[in-house]
Order: sequence, then structure tokens, then C-alpha cells
Amino acid sequence: MVIINKYLVPNGYAAIALFPFIFFKKKEYINPVRLNHEKIHLRQQLELLLVFFFVWYFLDFLIKYLKYKNWNLAYRNIVFEIEAYKYQHQANYLRKRKPYAFLKL
Repeated sequence: MVIINKYLVPNGYAAIALFPFIFFKKKEYINPVRLNHEKIHLRQQLELLLVFFFVWYFLDFLIKYLKYKNWNLAYRNIVFEIEAYKYQHQANYLRKRKPYAFLKL
């Protein structure tokens, strides 16, 4: 389910996936690539039973931030973001994706 909410999406980002919803900051930010990116995150969240996804996401970001000392570089190198950015242009990716694919990148 897609919802427009400028308050839930952090500044500097177009969307955020919080199972089972995808929140977009503005309606004009919705496009097939961004939608696919967020759907990949929803699948990751399901695989890790939500709580483990968010704990892992936060810890991975923290480790990468300490390593790179750069917010954007740390964000782009989170294991979940690597998968989502790599396959966001492939509309059929989720149909052929194997479970826990983010571990194999």
C-alpha cells in the first residue's frame, strides 16, 4: 500500500518502506523505479521478521558511518541498500529473487 506523507519520510529521501506500507514524501516522487526499490525493502523486511531487519539496518549503517565518516556513503553501502539500488531498474527482479539475496552481494 502506497501512502503520501511528508512527515514520515526523512528529509533528503523520497520514500521509506515500513511493512506493509511504502510512504512517499510527495506524489510526484512515485515512479516505477522507486516503487520497485521500496518493494525490495519490503521483501527484505519480511525475510528478517521486521525487527531484525531494522536492527541490522541501523547497525550496518552505524558501522559504515564509522568507517566512511560520510552519511551518504554509509547509507549507500548498507547491505540492504546495495541490493535495492542494484536491482531497482529490473521490474521482474522480485519474481526471480532468491531468499536472503542481500547476503550474496
